[in-house]
Amino acid sequence: MSLPAIAVILNFSSGPSFGQAMIIGSGVLGVNILADSITVTADVSDTVQAVNISRGRNALSDVFQTGNCSVVIADQEGAFNPENTASPYYGLIQPLRKITITGTDPSTGDIYSMFAGYTTGFNYQQSRDVGIVSTTTITAVDGFRLANLATLTTVAGSAAGDLASTRITQILDAIAWPASMRDIDTAATTVQANPVTSATALAKLQQCTDSEYGALYIDPSGNMVFQNRAFTSSSIAASPTVFADDGTGIPYSQVKFLFNDDLVYNSGSVTRIGGTAQTSENAASIALYFKHSYNRTDLIMQTDAVALDYVRAYIASRQATSVRTDQLSLNLNTTSTAGVTAALELDYFDPITVKSTQPAATGTSTLDKTLQIFGVSHNVTPNNWVTTFTTLEPIIDAFIIGSSQYGILDTSVVSY
Repeated sequence: MSLPAIAVILNFSSGPSFGQAMIIGSGVLGVNILADSITVTADVSDTVQAVNISRGRNALSDVFQTGNCSVVIADQEGAFNPENTASPYYGLIQPLRKITITGTDPSTGDIYSMFAGYTTGFNYQQSRDVGIVSTTTITAVDGFRLANLATLTTVAGSAAGDLASTRITQILDAIAWPASMRDIDTAATTVQANPVTSATALAKLQQCTDSEYGALYIDPSGNMVFQNRAFTSSSIAASPTVFADDGTGIPYSQVKFLFNDDLVYNSGSVTRIGGTAQTSENAASIALYFKHSYNRTDLIMQTDAVALDYVRAYIASRQATSVRTDQLSLNLNTTSTAGVTAALELDYFDPITVKSTQPAATGTSTLDKTLQIFGVSHNVTPNNWVTTFTTLEPIIDAFIIGSSQYGILDTSVVSY
């Protein structure tokens, strides 16, 4: 099986945008960015020794985390040693310069973004031993790092009654996040006036996102994405990509199933800022799993009624547990052509079905789970490529909400 071609490009210009700079008379309008001089870039694809990318949602804290990557390149001449005055990049190598990583599907020629972020370190390792290559390890993080570096108190233009998505846009404006690098759904929840307390821009963005019961993350192209609650509660039944070990789906190299109570919550309290506590419990779940409590006091929805809907939806989605596919790994040397494409193409919220044949006392049994992707990692060397997906139930489980699994669900949660 042919491996994808990986491309790693460094962009030494300042600012968050990944567009290449151009001067009048050169470049492509609508793709490049007008500038006084052409941006200095370095294509290190031919010297890559290893690439490790990790992006995903923390299941316990219920937030997408800062994505990170490391790239090891052969660097015999010390071109990426910041102290090397003979380097063509001397004086340009700084923290928080831009890096993009793409993979080209060998069967189709399609190019997929895998990571876009900002360098945090250039770690040069020189070797004098014969046959040992000197290397530079470039470490990088995605745009969440920039949002976490900026501290805000006031947010220009904000007012009570703003939609959560409007407030998110105002916060991004406040930190000069490029409009071309935003994908913001229209929220359904209105929020209070901006809390006049000092906090990072990322914390304020996540506060708005959680008040909507949405999702906020950086996609593989470096865009800031906000998904509203209509999206996060969407069905996972439609057209999942199927992975199977019995020939009925894409072959995989390893699968890890979990069955535990880590994500069970059956007693919740949500208090919006300035509001009163809104609670929800599921007695049958408590009897089965003991009490697992959830508590939030920092959300900014405008009314207690919305806070009540929030806590009801949260407990309804997390009152039970079942076997879940914690990790699915694809070895791109041994999977199918469709598996290579899936490794490059699938990302957050994409549904997948995983089928695994299990040995049993008499014959075999089959585990068959359909979940959503909430984590993606790539581990790449010149001769190997392993992609691992982590999965979870939907953020709001549309199949549980409104059902009578435990017989006591409040149907008013369906409207949330």
